[in-house]
Amino acid sequence: MAVIFYINLLFSIIIIFFQRRDPKSVWTWLLALNFIPVFGILFYLLFGQDLKKSRMFRIKEVSDRLNIPIRKQEKSIRSDDMPEEMMDPMSRDFKSLILYNLETSGAVLNYRNRVRIYTDGREKFEALRQELRRARRFIHIQYYIIKNDEVFDSIVPILMEKAREGVEVRILYDGMGGRFMPKSRWEELRGAGIRTGVFFPPFLGWMNLRVNYRNHRKIVVIDGAVGFVGGFNIGREYISKEPKFGYWRDTHLKITGEAAVSLQIRFALDWNYATGENLFKHAEYFEAYAEPASTVYMQIIASGPDTRQPHIRDNYLELFHMAKHHIYIQTPYFVPDDAIFSALKIAALSGVDVRLMIPCKPDHPFVYWATLSFAGELLDYGARVYIYENGFLHSKGVTIDQRAACYGTANMDIRSFELNFEVNAIIYDEGTAGELEKAFMDDLPHCRELKKEEYMNRSLGLRVREQCSRLLSPLL
Repeated sequence: MAVIFYINLLFSIIIIFFQRRDPKSVWTWLLALNFIPVFGILFYLLFGQDLKKSRMFRIKEVSDRLNIPIRKQEKSIRSDDMPEEMMDPMSRDFKSLILYNLETSGAVLNYRNRVRIYTDGREKFEALRQELRRARRFIHIQYYIIKNDEVFDSIVPILMEKAREGVEVRILYDGMGGRFMPKSRWEELRGAGIRTGVFFPPFLGWMNLRVNYRNHRKIVVIDGAVGFVGGFNIGREYISKEPKFGYWRDTHLKITGEAAVSLQIRFALDWNYATGENLFKHAEYFEAYAEPASTVYMQIIASGPDTRQPHIRDNYLELFHMAKHHIYIQTPYFVPDDAIFSALKIAALSGVDVRLMIPCKPDHPFVYWATLSFAGELLDYGARVYIYENGFLHSKGVTIDQRAACYGTANMDIRSFELNFEVNAIIYDEGTAGELEKAFMDDLPHCRELKKEEYMNRSLGLRVREQCSRLLSPLL
C-alpha cells in the first residue's frame, strides 16, 4: 500500500505542477488516482499522459513553397481590394473565420470545388470504388478503423489491380483502429506493391501507452482531383450489416476540385510522420487536376495534440456565435467544454433555433450517459434535442442559417477537440449547407424529440449514471 501511495503522490505532483491541464481535468485525475488507486494508476498510464508538447508530436516542417500561397492569400483577404474570386458575399461574411483558419493552420480558401454528400454507407463505398477504378497516378487512403471483412474485401482487388497498372497506392491506418486486421493481410498488400503505414503502432498485441491519442481521420485522395472525408470507417457495420447497431446513419463528403489537394497535404503530413517517407519531395502530389464547373468555397481544417489551437472546436464555436436563425448539430457524442456549452445556451436564449441530434443507443456507455446529461441541460435553455431511433447516428457536423457547414471526423466532445487527430471541411456555400440541412430534416421523422418533462422524470439509476459520467467527462 505504501508503494501505491507514493506512486499516486508522484503522479499527482506531475499532474499539478508539470502538465498544463484544464483545472477540471486536474481535479478529475486526482479523484481517480486517490479514490480508485490501482485502477487509477493503470488508467493514467494508458489514457492520462499529457504528450501534447512532446517531441513525438512535432510534425515535420511543410515545404517552403506551401507558405507562399498562404501568405499571399492572407494579404488578399486582409485587404479591402479582394481578388475577384473572393468577391463572393459568403466569403466576405465569413472573412474573420477564413482568416483565422489561414493564420493558425494554413488552411487555404479553395473555391473551385464540387461536393457530393453521402449519408448511406453502401452508396459511399460504391462511389469510392468507382473513383478508385478511375485512378491513374496515385491512391492515398487513411482510415481510423479498417476491419478484415467484406467491405475491405470489395476494395482490395481494385487496389491490387491499380498497383499492377503502376498506380502508387498507400494505406495509412491507426494502430488501435487497425488492430482487427491480421498481419498476414498487410503482408499480402505489401507483396502486391501497396505501401502501408501505421500511426502509433501498438505493442504486445493491443497495448499502447499512447492509446489516448488516436488518429481519427478518414481521408481518401485520388490523383489530387477527388477526395473523400467524413465519418465512415471500413467495416461491415458502416454498411448497416452489424445487428448490434442496425442502420448506420453517417455523413461523408466527396470533394472534387482544389480542396482535394488540401486533403492530400493533410494525408502527407500524417504519412510522413508515421513512415518517415517525405511525400513533399514529389510536387506532383500537390497539383490540382480537376476543374469542376461549380464553385463551392471551403477550407480543410485539422486539429490534434500536435496543434497549438483546437482548430475544429474553435470553428464550431465561431459558427455558434455567428448564427442568426438556427444551429443544427449531429453528433454521436455530445460532451462539450464550457465555451461550446455556453455558446449554445446563449444562442438558444437569444432566439436562435438550436437543435441537437444524438443516437438512441450507446457504443460507449459512459460517453452516452454524459451526452444525455449535457443534452438534457440544454432543454432548460430552449434548445431542442432529438434522439435518432432508426439505428445508430454517427454523423458529425454543424450547419448554421443554411449558409455554412462544418462536417468531417470530429465529434462534439472534448476527446475530438483536444486528444484525437481530426479533419473537417468547413464549407461556405448555401447549396451544400442546404443539402446537409435537408438531410437533418429528413432524419427528424426517425427521431424522438426529448421533452423536458420526460427528461425530468428519468429514473434514479439513470440520474446516477449520468452524474458519474459527467463527473468523468474531462477524461472521456
